[in-house]
Amino acid sequence: MERCEALIIGGSAGSLEVLLKILPELDPALPFPVIIVLHRMPGKDSILTSLLAAKTLLHVKEVDEKEKMKPGTIYIAPPNYHLLFERNRTFSLDASEKVNFSRPSLDVSFESAADVFGKKLAGLLLSGANSDGTAGLKAIAKKGGKVLVQEPNSAVVSYMPAHALEQVATDAVLTPDLMPAYINSLKN
Repeated sequence: MERCEALIIGGSAGSLEVLLKILPELDPALPFPVIIVLHRMPGKDSILTSLLAAKTLLHVKEVDEKEKMKPGTIYIAPPNYHLLFERNRTFSLDASEKVNFSRPSLDVSFESAADVFGKKLAGLLLSGANSDGTAGLKAIAKKGGKVLVQEPNSAVVSYMPAHALEQVATDAVLTPDLMPAYINSLKN
């Protein structure tokens, strides 16, 4: 993998607990953006951004349409939109049909990010109860990016990371305790 230009993290049931554990340990000088895509119910968790912001020194915000990505910022995909990436390093929000019963879909975001960042992307899949994210990780691997998966036994819901491990060659399988150091090392 070439120097990391973006980290995308996807998750569903049980992934918030992991984020709350790893965000406090991330280097506030990360030279790339961290994009978080979670399965969320529209309007049910509007406090997510402030909850995550309270756990890190990095700037945390929900994505705005056509917003330019900045290093050292944690972006959260808004509920009820697919999060897409543009070649000029901006975000695009899409309200088309759900994929894998989800909007945002992890596969849609991972595949879009893989197209834009190629081998300069790292993708991390966390806990969850369906197969969303596996096809996206395949796209990241195909483009030469780094594929990271939560160790299934450490997940509240192991199906999502276990399914990915059966389908995709990974660069690392990480417990939440190991994730911050690994992410921080991507800046080198």
